[in-house]
Amino acid sequence: MNYGIVQRVLGSILILESTLMLPSLFIALYKGEEDIKAFTITIIITAVIGLLLIRNKSKDRHINVKEGLTIVTLGWTLMSLLGALPLYISGSTPTYIDAFFEIVSGFTTTGATVIANVEALPMGILFWRSFTHWIGGMGILVFTLALLPALGIGGFQIFKAESPGPVAGKIAPRLKDTAKILYTTYFTITITQVVLLKLGGMTLFESLVYTFGSVGTGGFSTKNASVGAYDSTYIHMVIGIFMVLSGVNFSIYYSLFKKKWKDVIGNEELKLYLVIITLAVLAIAINLYKTIYTNMGLALRDSFFQVSSIITTSGYSTVDFDLWPTFSKGILLLLMFIGGSAGSTAGGMKVIRILVVLKLIKRDILKIFHPRAISPVKVDDKVLANETIAGINSFMGLYIIIFALSTILVSLEGVSLESAASSVAATLGNIGPGLDFVGPTSTFNGYSQISKAFFSFLMLLGRLELFTILALLAPKNWRREI
Repeated sequence: MNYGIVQRVLGSILILESTLMLPSLFIALYKGEEDIKAFTITIIITAVIGLLLIRNKSKDRHINVKEGLTIVTLGWTLMSLLGALPLYISGSTPTYIDAFFEIVSGFTTTGATVIANVEALPMGILFWRSFTHWIGGMGILVFTLALLPALGIGGFQIFKAESPGPVAGKIAPRLKDTAKILYTTYFTITITQVVLLKLGGMTLFESLVYTFGSVGTGGFSTKNASVGAYDSTYIHMVIGIFMVLSGVNFSIYYSLFKKKWKDVIGNEELKLYLVIITLAVLAIAINLYKTIYTNMGLALRDSFFQVSSIITTSGYSTVDFDLWPTFSKGILLLLMFIGGSAGSTAGGMKVIRILVVLKLIKRDILKIFHPRAISPVKVDDKVLANETIAGINSFMGLYIIIFALSTILVSLEGVSLESAASSVAATLGNIGPGLDFVGPTSTFNGYSQISKAFFSFLMLLGRLELFTILALLAPKNWRREI
């Protein structure tokens, strides 16, 4: 293990995090609220630790697989440990575990919260917890990749370890250019939504907070009633549409910019993603209209918003969908597992993996009738390597095993099976709200401190797609290191 390079990159990340806290400090200073001291202390501590780490020099500046996994896992953990300090020091949360849960939920773009009355929080804290969505959405480490060449460090292993999806592909030949393209797209979508929400009557502060939550597919709000506090179809639709856009693979936008229309139109993952959304919206809207709604237009609006929120793992709500019919809730629960596209800011299993599994099922059915037929699995007319297919199968199997075991463990809290299962699905899939005990009008505060710490681990595990953390924790790797 090249500890020198690991410390140097982690130091860069912490210095960047301390810088990213400055807007929250400026808001606290402007409002003159009690979180000024909290941000000042945290920024100093984070910056000092970062400077101490970055001083470490290493002759070998190459990052191998183990270094990449270590940087990504420790990077997200350190960011969360230090990022939680403003909430705890300011008294916004009663315990440090609560603060850690909240900020892990922010960075992993989960949106699950332990704070019942968010409207009582200082504006600096409100901004910071939502800004963590935007930072974590594209990944602070991807942003760091643009800075590493200045340090003479290559970072493809970091990119591979952090990129959501079964295959980490570069948009541009140079990783630095890929990071810049991704963030240019990210900035463009962010600014566009801020302007549209401002036009819809939101304040600039509210526009920024809800944009961070929808573009980063997070879900933290300034209101206890989430987006439902705004009785505006325009605001609901703008946020809903941008959640869907943020759940699309960001390479699609680069293809649009380059006018590669065939790459966009022929993208199978994008087509399946849009088909799933369309079918889910129509199925839920019809079910709502036949049961509890009298207006089909409102049924379609609320259905579209909640489907967009859940499949993109944003977690915003406009209604208490826990009161919806079982059929509609069942569809939402299914969407929690599917998630958004690979290469997007969304969580979940990812649509591309569902697509490949469907193709595998189709191939195995055909082989019953034609056992000797050779039919490779193709996505976008490209044959998938056996290693990629095996990796997808392993991920799906591991995801289900972790979900099942975690549900059993959480059920020890004495909650219902529905509550335990949806709590695990909501944190492992980085969705936010679940059903029953953790429904859209509830919080995770009812769980014990141990469960909150466990949920924090699940959120990090889901955001880093299981194998990144589990591979690093494998005892065999560390025995070899020792």
